[in-house]
Amino acid sequence: MGPSGFSSRGAIFVLASLGAGIAPNLGLLVLARALQGLGAAILVPCSLALLNHAYATDEARTNAIGVWAAGASVALAAGPVVGGLLIAAIGWRSIFFMNVPIGVLGIWLTWQYAQDTTQLRNRELDLPGQAIAIFALADLAAATIEGGKVSWTDPWVLAGCSLFVVSAAAFVILEFRARSPMLPLSLFHDRTFSAATLIGLLINVGYYGLIFVLSLFFEQVKNYTALRTGLAFLPMTAIVLASNLSAGRISARFGPRVPILFGLALFIAGCFSLLRVGPSTPYFKMAFQLLAMGAGIGLVVPPLTSVLLGAVEKKRSGIASGVLNSSRQAGSMMGVALFGSLIAQKARFLHGLHAALFVSGLLALVGCCLGLLI
Repeated sequence: MGPSGFSSRGAIFVLASLGAGIAPNLGLLVLARALQGLGAAILVPCSLALLNHAYATDEARTNAIGVWAAGASVALAAGPVVGGLLIAAIGWRSIFFMNVPIGVLGIWLTWQYAQDTTQLRNRELDLPGQAIAIFALADLAAATIEGGKVSWTDPWVLAGCSLFVVSAAAFVILEFRARSPMLPLSLFHDRTFSAATLIGLLINVGYYGLIFVLSLFFEQVKNYTALRTGLAFLPMTAIVLASNLSAGRISARFGPRVPILFGLALFIAGCFSLLRVGPSTPYFKMAFQLLAMGAGIGLVVPPLTSVLLGAVEKKRSGIASGVLNSSRQAGSMMGVALFGSLIAQKARFLHGLHAALFVSGLLALVGCCLGLLI
C-alpha cells in the first residue's frame, strides 16, 4: 500500500463527507456518517504505516509521529470551536462540506510527497472477524450503558455481558484459524507490542472518558454553553500539541520509557488532584490539573506508537498501527460508555465524576506498570 492506496482510502472519507452534506434525509445522513467512519478508520493506520516506512531510525520516527499526533491535537481542539461557529453562521451541513477541500488537499499532497513502497501490500479482508469484532464491541458498549441506567444485575445487562464474552471468545478462535486475520495474534508474542497496545487502550479509556464527563460537568453543572465548553478545553489541547512535539526529543535523549512513564505520572497527578472538584470550583483552579493531564497524554502517545511500530517488521507496520488504533478507539468507546454510566443518575453526577477521575488515575497507574516492560 503506497500513495495510491492511501489516496483511494482518503477519497472514501471525502466522498462520504460530501454525501453527508447533501443528504436529503436522516437515513442517508447516517449511512454517509458510517462511510466517513470507515474511511477514517482505514486512513489512520495507513498513515502510520507510511510514516514508519519513510523514517528508518527510532528518533526520526518518534519525531514524525509527534508531528502527526500534534496535527491530531490541533484538529481535536479546533473541531468543536470551528464546528460551532460554522453551524451558527452557515448551518450544520457546512461542517461536512469543510472536510472536502481539506481532504482533496491531503490526497494531492500524498501523491506529491509520500514515498511509494512495495513492502506495504494490501491484505485480504477478514470480513467474518470484522463483523464479530464490531458485534462484540457494540454489545459491550450497550451493556455498559444500560448497566449504568438500570442495574448491573438486570437480566438484559447480564445477558449482554455474557454475549460479549461469547462473541469475544469466538473472535479469538476465528482469528487463530483465519488465513489473513484482522488481528494476527502472533503479534502479541512480543512483550513490547503487547504492553504498548494495552497502554494505548487504558489511556484512551481514561482520557476520552474524562473528556466526555467533564464536558457534561461544564455544561450541566457549571451551565457553560457548548462554545464555552469547547474553549475550556483549548488550553488542555494546546499543551497536548506542545508535549507531542517535545516527546520525540525527550525520547531520543532518555529513551521511550522516560516520556511514557513521566507522562502517565502527570496524568495520574491531574486526575487525583481533581477529586475535590465541585459546582463552586472556579475554572482557573481546574486549569492546572487539566494542563497536567493534557501534557501527560501528549508525552505518552508518540513514543508509545514508535516503540510499537519498531517492535514489528516494516511489512507488518500497517497491521501493527491498525491494532494500536483499534485498541485506542475501543478504549475511547469503553471510556465514554463506562463513565457515562457512572453519571447516568443526575442526583449522583458529582459522585460519578469523582469515581471516573479515580478510575482513570488507577488505569494510568496500571499503564505505568506496563510501561516498565517497554
